[in-house]
Amino acid sequence: CEYVDRRGRRNHLAACCCDCQELDDGCDRWLTCKSLPPGALESIADTIADRLRVPWFSGAVKINVSLVPPLVLLPVFLHVAALHFLLGLIILTSLPVVVLWYYYLTHRRKERTLFFLSLGLFSLGYMYYVFLREVVPRGHVEYSQVVALTCGLILMLAALSRAKKDPGYLPIPASNEKPSHQGLPNKSVRGSSGGLHGISGAASSRAVNGEAKGYCRMSAEQPEGVKKDWCTKCQLVRPARAGHCRLCGRCVRRLDHHCVWINSCVGEHNHQAFILALSFFMLTSVYGITLTLHTICRGRTPFVALFYCPGAYSDYSSALSFTCVWYCAIVTAGMGYILLIQLLNISYNVTEREARLALRDNTGRRLLGGLVIDTGQYNRGLLCNWGHFLSLGSSPPQRSAEDIV
Repeated sequence: CEYVDRRGRRNHLAACCCDCQELDDGCDRWLTCKSLPPGALESIADTIADRLRVPWFSGAVKINVSLVPPLVLLPVFLHVAALHFLLGLIILTSLPVVVLWYYYLTHRRKERTLFFLSLGLFSLGYMYYVFLREVVPRGHVEYSQVVALTCGLILMLAALSRAKKDPGYLPIPASNEKPSHQGLPNKSVRGSSGGLHGISGAASSRAVNGEAKGYCRMSAEQPEGVKKDWCTKCQLVRPARAGHCRLCGRCVRRLDHHCVWINSCVGEHNHQAFILALSFFMLTSVYGITLTLHTICRGRTPFVALFYCPGAYSDYSSALSFTCVWYCAIVTAGMGYILLIQLLNISYNVTEREARLALRDNTGRRLLGGLVIDTGQYNRGLLCNWGHFLSLGSSPPQRSAEDIV
């Protein structure tokens, strides 16, 4: 039950509700109708988050606060929504709004959060639990269909686990190889062991990071090329199409975007697994929705039953199943849109990051009603683009003779 708190002092779970100077000061000011000083609420929240722990063999383990709301609020909201049609309409309309608001809040603050990953995983587990508890016992779902749904869920989780791994982070140079300046000078100067300078520094950085393919050729006459490939945050020269993620604080090969649903970047090494996880999710979700609607709305097609299902609120079990179906339909529609954009981007060999930069610089052209931004820089035709995507991360980059010299 002991742990080291955020101030580096040894503490105990038994004292978690005591000795909170920030909370005491806040209560005193509240009772005396005085305003809180700037940063008081943040300090209280940090203290509460630091003391939210559970006992463990090696010491009290800290619980991430962002994991808790989905585990508590999602079942409560869905059960309340199953009480009446109007309650379901209000809650199922409000949930996407709240999730989007929290996304923009964390995105603006450049914060990493486990809220969306927790929400996604718990939603999958809870929907599967409701399916087994409320739908399967009705006797209209065969065991083979349950096995197929379970296999789809397992395959999706396996692909998600692979997508959570290294997206292709560029190695951070050792401390003695970091440069002393934020950028590369225009003129070539004598290199030193303490930094990267000019052309010799760029070559040494490529040697350190094992990169050769994809770099823009840099020379003293092309300072603009140097600026594009030099990351002032990571202090390294990065290959073409690589980018710096401000949430992860790392440069990633062929950076597509930072996905909050996996709490990681999508890059060269995990882009295929990310697409696979989305595809398995879509297939499994649509299949589960179809099985549930065939059970609670007999004699109607799934699309018609989704909007017109008489008797869905005749008993609480059917109402809960129907509410979960609508929740799954909303999530599936959102993930389907993400998958559609990803497939279009792959077809034009453009990443989300490149599309945003093209929109900002007005260098790309909108296609298909603005669903995709074609930069024209890497587009080599549909088959070549998909061949390039399917070969991502298949072989390590080879060093050229220039790099070896």
